[in-house]
Amino acid sequence: MDISEEVEENSSVKQVALTVPTTDDPTIPVLTFRMWVLGTLSCVALAFLNQFFYYRKEPLSISALSAQIAVVPLGHLMAKYITVRKFFKGTRYQFTLNPGPFNIKEHVLITIFANSGAGNVYAIHIVNVVKVFYKKSISFPIALIIVFTTQVLGFGWAGMFRRFLVEPAAMWWPANLVQVSLFRALHEKDTRKKGGMTRTQFFMIVLISSFAYYILPGYLFPMLTSLSWVCWVFPKSVLAHQLGSGMSGLGIGAISLDWSATAYLSSPLANPWFATANVAVGFALIMYIITPIAYWFNFYKAKNFPIFSKGLFTTSGQDYDISSIVNKNFQVDLPAYENSGPLHLSTQFAMSYGVGFATLSATLVHVFLFHGREIMEQAKSAFKEKKMDIHTRLMAKYKQVPEWWFVCILIITVAATIFSCEYFNSQLQLRWWGVLFACGIAFFFTLPIGIITATTNQTPGLNIITEYVIGLIIPGQPVANICFKTYGYISMTQALTFLQDFKLGHYMKIPPKAMFMAQVVGTVIAALVYLGTAWWLIETVPNFCNTKLLPANSPWTCPGDHVFYDASVIWGLIGPRRIFGDLGTYSGINWFFLVGAIAPVLVWLAHKKFPAQRWISLIHMPVLMGATASMPPATAINYTSFVTIGFLSGFLVYRYRQDWWRRHNYLLSGALDAGLAFMGVALYFFLNSNGVSLDWWGSNLDGCPLATCPTAKGINVEGCPVF
Repeated sequence: MDISEEVEENSSVKQVALTVPTTDDPTIPVLTFRMWVLGTLSCVALAFLNQFFYYRKEPLSISALSAQIAVVPLGHLMAKYITVRKFFKGTRYQFTLNPGPFNIKEHVLITIFANSGAGNVYAIHIVNVVKVFYKKSISFPIALIIVFTTQVLGFGWAGMFRRFLVEPAAMWWPANLVQVSLFRALHEKDTRKKGGMTRTQFFMIVLISSFAYYILPGYLFPMLTSLSWVCWVFPKSVLAHQLGSGMSGLGIGAISLDWSATAYLSSPLANPWFATANVAVGFALIMYIITPIAYWFNFYKAKNFPIFSKGLFTTSGQDYDISSIVNKNFQVDLPAYENSGPLHLSTQFAMSYGVGFATLSATLVHVFLFHGREIMEQAKSAFKEKKMDIHTRLMAKYKQVPEWWFVCILIITVAATIFSCEYFNSQLQLRWWGVLFACGIAFFFTLPIGIITATTNQTPGLNIITEYVIGLIIPGQPVANICFKTYGYISMTQALTFLQDFKLGHYMKIPPKAMFMAQVVGTVIAALVYLGTAWWLIETVPNFCNTKLLPANSPWTCPGDHVFYDASVIWGLIGPRRIFGDLGTYSGINWFFLVGAIAPVLVWLAHKKFPAQRWISLIHMPVLMGATASMPPATAINYTSFVTIGFLSGFLVYRYRQDWWRRHNYLLSGALDAGLAFMGVALYFFLNSNGVSLDWWGSNLDGCPLATCPTAKGINVEGCPVF
């Protein structure tokens, strides 16, 4: 093959062409004893640790990269010392526990197992909110059914959309390139250039450095997470604290020297620059233009509340006592609600819902305008040979997973969900038609949102539209609302997770049936461990998630669950009509739906009018408008540090030092993740769990105590000045 043919055969996406190998050896053993043992251990360990650390104020997410690294020496040890004896020799059942050297394909499947343990099990929120926040009863068997069905339901959508979201070269799933780069570094021989280092040496140096450094922000000097120096210059100014706080304000000038804060959204090193740029513009628009204007012009009495908070407030700026408006049937007590007065949100929280509305409509219009013809062509005749890249051609030699496998899982899961919702309706509140409606929403949105994720590494969420719709249909029932949201939102998200893993297997040439087995088993194991860990913590930690009763430095503050609980109150208990509808305070927020629908049309028209201006086509309205979808619980410092590192890597280094970027960028991301994770675990088990802590000026995460204060005249909140 000459050079020109090789270039034509490679992926049309440059990052993929620079990272993914274009060769395959179908004889490499995959479903080995080592794979099952190490894969199961990795899945269990990551599921336990991620659920355990999820409840921290700054949650520590341990990615599959950590397991991807840790299993390498174990795999080589097993290959060296486990017997090579062949059992049932000469029969059709012949097998061996040790088929030879530890290889890259079994390593990939182990990582697929680990991915199952690294992903958050969203349904755990339901258990936490019902048991901890509402203090109501939910039995373990019901919780187990909810967790299993929500996790497995996504297999159905994944099977249906494989040909659209895995096989095409344009669907390149940027996050996978971090793992591909690391696999190659760990398994391929790499010669060291004079005066340089191999990829493995580079990876180990960064990993050790990251491990050693994280003791500073993780224990000795937590303020490194958010150095909000503006607050230090003006220690008594509420305005300065609102502007400068990286944790509770707009984050102007705040600096983070903590990788856990920088990579909170996702690794900025894995993001394509155009997507990061869209996030940057969206964040700046929402946080530095829309939110300040709404606050300082006092829209919806904004000055009565903090400018940035995930809390729920009364008109006088006090925390809303939700328990006072819940009746004995776990529904809203309308007379009590009328007596307490309307519920209010912080300015940024209200705006985040608005941009969530805009993101939803923008997603549908964007995909229709920019990918509609492509989807129709693929639906008519799947793929033509000229549209296949080298990776799709290499995978064609393997037997695909039959479509009916996915359909069977889908039917069984939907049936089990309907049965559980009908039989345990007193606890779940959701009826059979709600389950089918949620599945319909998930199915409808999987393809358009999958296209965005596969090309930008950003995933617009369905949580807002699902809770909005069911809140209008059956208001006053919070558990029905969060169950509907979970089935409608997470089955789609799980489908995207499975599709991303399928693409990883596609890049690494893993037999699809082996991938399917690893995904199914890993998902079941992870669901059990996640639920068991959460249940154990809820039952054993005093005042779990209760920030008012917990000790000052307690790690069990549960920021994600607080946001989920607030959403259950807004959309389920009180209902969207009394918040965003004709009976509510924030009805004007609904105009964001129209804004989101119009914005992609303007970009599309500009692209057609000025086709030579390539930068116009890089304006991605769903990503731009959905930039702050994670706020709260994400904070300004998470975004400013994410964008800064993304610019350095995705723009400067990629453009001017592309050879270095090709060899080291994704390895750098994996090493930073792994080093932080290992030190985070060590700090907890050796220090935090034994009550060994430090309390000094540098222990304050932000140093901006006045950032959460209201500024309206006459509003009196404890710890804040009265204007």
